[in-house]
Order: sequence, then structure tokens, then C-alpha cells
Amino acid sequence: MVLGEEEPAESKENREEVARERVVSPGFLVSSFIKSQQSESAFSVPGLYTVSLDSPRRTMGWSRSLIVASLVGAFGSSFLYGYNLSVVNAPTLYIKAFYNETWERRHGRPIDPDTLTLLWSVTVSIFAIGGLVGTFMVKMIGKVLGRKHTLLVNNGFAIAAALLMGCSLQAGVFEMLIVGRFLMGVDGGIALSALPMYLNEISPKEIRGSLGQATAIFICIGVFTGQLLGLPELLGKESTWPYLFGVIMVPALVQLLSLPFFPESPHYLLFEKHDETGAVKAFQTFLGKADVSREVEEVLAESRLQRNLRLLSVLELLRDPCVRWQVTTVVVTMACYQLCGLNAIWFYTNSIFRKAGIPPEKIPYITLSTGGIETLAAIFSGLVIERLGRRPLLIGGFGLMAVFFGTLTVTLTLQDHAPWIPYLSTLCILAIIASFCSGPGGIPFILTGELFQQTQRPAAFTVAGTVNWLSNFTVGLLFPFIQKSLDTYCFLVFAAVCTAGATYLYFVLPETKNRTHAEISQAFAKRGKASPPEQKGDPAAADEKANGGPGPDSTSASDFCIKNSTV
Repeated sequence: MVLGEEEPAESKENREEVARERVVSPGFLVSSFIKSQQSESAFSVPGLYTVSLDSPRRTMGWSRSLIVASLVGAFGSSFLYGYNLSVVNAPTLYIKAFYNETWERRHGRPIDPDTLTLLWSVTVSIFAIGGLVGTFMVKMIGKVLGRKHTLLVNNGFAIAAALLMGCSLQAGVFEMLIVGRFLMGVDGGIALSALPMYLNEISPKEIRGSLGQATAIFICIGVFTGQLLGLPELLGKESTWPYLFGVIMVPALVQLLSLPFFPESPHYLLFEKHDETGAVKAFQTFLGKADVSREVEEVLAESRLQRNLRLLSVLELLRDPCVRWQVTTVVVTMACYQLCGLNAIWFYTNSIFRKAGIPPEKIPYITLSTGGIETLAAIFSGLVIERLGRRPLLIGGFGLMAVFFGTLTVTLTLQDHAPWIPYLSTLCILAIIASFCSGPGGIPFILTGELFQQTQRPAAFTVAGTVNWLSNFTVGLLFPFIQKSLDTYCFLVFAAVCTAGATYLYFVLPETKNRTHAEISQAFAKRGKASPPEQKGDPAAADEKANGGPGPDSTSASDFCIKNSTV
């Protein structure tokens, strides 16, 4: 209400009801307190109004705390996931020799080739099994400890894994390496769910996409670091390969010592701990400004709709018709993220380049270039995501991957016809990687946080993580057989997956850039026809519409779904 403006005509009863609502509204109290204490151009009428004499332009920037918290969180989490994807490539021959030597010492005879192949497959694929276990643990740990402390506790798995794998050669026990890989998988499963949730909830919606890309950027940096340290000139030697796994301890210790100095997610503090004071302080720290009333009110508006709701279980989320399109979209996006063929390239880069005709002595350095391209493409995506949006980057990334997979099939088929064709195959692989990391490589984690309300988000990340790790395991297990059966035509399978994913996203996914969680839910609810029926007989709604209000449509479809969810 602006000073000097005539009060609208309304009954005494309605005025008293409005006053009572404003007195008891937690969002109004927090907003009034913050504005009256910290804004020089506003004053408060206790229990009624905060009158703004000047509406200062709201500035949104990258505060130091926000940047450092995201870097520390990603360095100790998604970096380790990327590092462990690539670190096993370089020391493969040395690890197999270690398995053979240990087996011969125990049994007095060399290991059978089939047994060695099985042990190596278990060493590679058990990382995904651990990731699946970690995904199922996130919801339980996160509810009790919160986002930040879940990341901190998760460092225990990384440190234990580093000690086991780093000491396996000296101890002469190859099982320590396998168990360590499993523990690193658990660490990755927890990290890839807890970190995106934390970044999503500490960032303002204007830069939520760019900040969320920290997950993808550090995955790529981790992949590149694993390739770099695996060079023969560094740690990729027979005497030093265990140190490749001991390095894992460094990022874990950095996060363990740094992250405690930053606040917990303000969303978690408001929704699950009901700590409004702590949430205000967290917002102030992460946003780098004193007046955070708008951000608090946005979260409280969502909280009021869900104040009587508990966290949904995975089964309840899957059964909820109001989020059916969101769940389907996350499942499709996460499945395409893994099944699009990038993991095949990460796990079997050396064999792909060897089949492409690249000289063996050049393979480690060409492999290193893939990590560099990944990192640059991920950084590019982080810079443009808030301008271009999530939708164009996802659809364009999958579409370009399909084109380059088709081209790669042609070059691999014709590689014996000219000496320069193998290098064209290498360019196609680099283009596929760049297309992936410019959109599909990081946006699926951002979308999972954006498409769901607070009570649904932990279950949604469990679903997304399950699809992610099962698809990861499937590709790692089946790609050698696909490659053996289809030979150079194996990449057409991935081209088909990318085409299907791009087509689905084109017709279903709305743009989520700069939208609140409630607005995104409403966009999906309209597609699912979950909107509430028109309230034609509601006189209050009619009066509101007559006075210029939003009328009956102001109740979003998402709100309607929330109010009819399980209490």
C-alpha cells in the first residue's frame, strides 16, 4: 500500500482477516523485519505493512562465499567422480600384472586369462555398483545431516578408498584395490546427488544454471587430471601407479577442512529444520547482501504450500500423477546422459584410438586432448547457459552427437582407404566430446534439482542417480560385446539414443531458465492436465479478478497437486 492512496472498500471482517493473516505469516514477519532493519528507504507498520518509499533495483552477483563454496564442494565431490572414470586407463597393464603376480604367489601358477579378464571387469564395473549403493544412501543421510554435512561425511569414503587402493601393491592384496573402487563408487553416488542439491539450493535462480555447471566442469577437470597424471612421465609407471589412487585423498581433505566454514543450504534450514534465522544468515552469506527478504519469501511461499507434507518416498514420487512428466523427463535425460556413448569413449579410449589406426606411442597424448576438450566445452556451457537456456543446449548437444557418431562410423569403416582418415576419426571423437560437455554433460544434474519441489527433491535425485549408475554399469559391461558384434557400426546405436533423447526433449521439456521451482512445476502440470477445475462459483475469486487480481487461475496446477498429495 503506497502512502496517500485511498484504502480499497472492504468489509470490517475482511480487513481483520487480512490483518490477522499478515501478523501470523512467517514470510511477512521475516520480510518486514529484514526490510525495516536494513533498508533506509522503508519503514514498517507492526503487524500490517512494510511501506517502501523507494524500490531499489535488486542486484544479483556472484559473491565470494558462493563461488568458493561451489568450488570447494565440486573439488571434493564431482572432481573425484571424473578422476575415477579415467584413472584406471593408464595403469591397466600394470594392474593386470599385479593381479597375475599375486595369484601366482598364492596358488603357485599363473592366473587363467578368463579369470584375469573377469577380475579386471569387476575392478572397472564395481565403481558403478558402489555408485548405486551411494545413491540409495543419500536420502537417508541427507534428511538427518543436511546437504553440507552429507558432503563432509562422504569424504570418509574417499579417504578410506585412497588408503586401500594406494597400499594394495605394497600389501600384495589385489582385493584392496577392488574394495577401494567400490568405496569410491559409493562416494561418487552420494556426491552426484548431494552436490547438485546443495548448489541448486544456495544459488539464486538468475545464476542457478551457471553455478550448477560446476558439477560438470569439475567432472571434466577430474577426467583430465586422471589422464594427465597417468602419463608415463608422471605417475603412469610400474613403480608409481598406486600413487594415482592415493592422490584421491587430497581433494577429500581440502573439502573436509574448508566446507565447514560455509553455511548449510538455506532451503534445508527453512523446510526441514524450521530455522528462519539460520536461513536468513545463510542467504546473506551466499548472496553477499543484507536484504534477502525476497529470497526468503520465495522459499517460504513454497514452504507454506508444503508445510503439512513430509518428504516423499521414491515409490510415492513414481506414483504421483502431478510429477509424472518431470520424473519421465529426468529418467530419459539421465539414461541418455550415460547411454549416449561417452562412457564407452572414457572407458575404452585407448582401444578406440588403436582401432582407428593411431600409433600406440601417440595414444596417451591424444587421450589427454579429450580431457582438455571436455573441460573447455563444460566451461563454455557454464558461461552461456543463462543466456541460451537449458533446452537449446541439451537438444543441440544430443543432436550434434548423433551427427558426429554417424560421421565416426563412416570414417572407421573407411579408415584403410587413406592415411589421413584415422585422424578424421580422432576429430569426430573430439567433436562428440565437445558436443556432450556443452550441454548433456552437466544439465541433467541441474534439471533434477529444478524440476521438483523441496519435498520431492531427495526422492527425485534417488531416481536420477539409480538410472545414472545402472546405465553407467550397462555401458561398461555391454560395450565390448557391442563393439565385437557390430564392429565399426557400433556407434550407430549411440547415434540412435542421442536422436531419441533430442526428439523427446524437443517436444516435452520447457525452458527452466530464471524460473522458480513452482513455476517449473506449473509448466509441467499444464502438460499433464493436472490443473484444478475452474472455481466459477467462488465469489472471493470473482472479487479478486474484478479488482485486477489474478483470479482463479492464480492457483497454479503445481499448488493444486501439492495440496492433494499424501500428508
